[in-house]
Amino acid sequence: MDFKDQSHLVQTYKKFDITLERGEGVYLFDVQGKKYLDFASGIGVCALGYANADYNAALKTQIDKIIHTSNLFYNEQIAKASANLAKACGLSRVFFTNSGTEACEGAMKVARKYAFNKGIKGAHFIAMKNSFHGRSLGALSLTSNAKYQKPFKPLICGVQYAKFNDFKSVQKLVRDKTCAIFVETVQGEGGISPATHKFYTSLRRLCDERDILLVADEIQCGMGRSGKFFAYEHFGVLPDIVLSAKALGCGASVGAFAVSERVASKSLDLGDHGSTYGGNPFACAAINAVFEIYEKQNILQNVTNLTPTLEKALNSIKKEFKFIKKRSGLGLMQGLRFHKSVKVAEVIKEAQKRGLLLLSCGENELRFLPPLIIRQEHIDEMQERLIKSLNEFL
Repeated sequence: MDFKDQSHLVQTYKKFDITLERGEGVYLFDVQGKKYLDFASGIGVCALGYANADYNAALKTQIDKIIHTSNLFYNEQIAKASANLAKACGLSRVFFTNSGTEACEGAMKVARKYAFNKGIKGAHFIAMKNSFHGRSLGALSLTSNAKYQKPFKPLICGVQYAKFNDFKSVQKLVRDKTCAIFVETVQGEGGISPATHKFYTSLRRLCDERDILLVADEIQCGMGRSGKFFAYEHFGVLPDIVLSAKALGCGASVGAFAVSERVASKSLDLGDHGSTYGGNPFACAAINAVFEIYEKQNILQNVTNLTPTLEKALNSIKKEFKFIKKRSGLGLMQGLRFHKSVKVAEVIKEAQKRGLLLLSCGENELRFLPPLIIRQEHIDEMQERLIKSLNEFL
């Protein structure tokens, strides 16, 4: 069979010319046996890398028991998974979805129902410029990217965009009908950019004053990538709603939104929301395995320990190549922004030739999302291979 046969697929992805077959630790192997150092982790999903014995065993065990029941029945895995996520994020109620986009959609419904119960109809949202929240019509409405939005208009009405890390621009948009402010604690697809402490704490204060819900999109930057389970913990701020996915399941298709007890009691009621697959025993077994392995392998401490090493390596690369404008990021979510003279897409291709997998983001930015199990020697290996790739553009 031709693995590159696309004749039966809807063409919405421009694929790399690589057919991956298996993984081990922080490495991936294609069908020809070529080995790649993975600094993309399936777009931030595979935080535990590949072929983790404990993770695989947990899923195999659950497969032999039961995969799916629907949410009309209790299952032990969802009870444990909801407790694990609630403890990690600091909120009390959890709804499991199949993806980050669906988590965003659920949060939008929570916010509008919360406002509706206060007597507000047609509530408005504030999101950020350069944001990304997903590609469904609701999530796309919050995603400030005209290229993504234009073919699918009209989108959900009542969305305005503030400048990220500019609190005054948020203040100017607040109205009586504003029900929620959506913010990525670290922007990802639009270019790697962490929120500032002042910006985040100011948002929290504003939301408290106006009874607006603060929604933290931690789909990419959460689940340990910053060195804490959720990046907003760095600011000592607790949102009203948190979105999670990607590394929450480390490969299983899972997402979730978590809400405070106060918001849960004043928003969704029986029948207001649902998901056929969300929270099934298989997905929740994956979540529970992830939390157990994070504790067993001390994943958060590993991220904290290695962040300075990765930042030092990227700063050194930036200094060596004048066509790199800036490094930014938090934890093991980092970016190098390039001048227009060098196209990041071409850099990625050169890196692939040398067995290094990287991603792009923003207008012309190289994105680094390695598995959270990396060690110093992997950062050294990445640096060596990337420098060789970048030398091709001198």
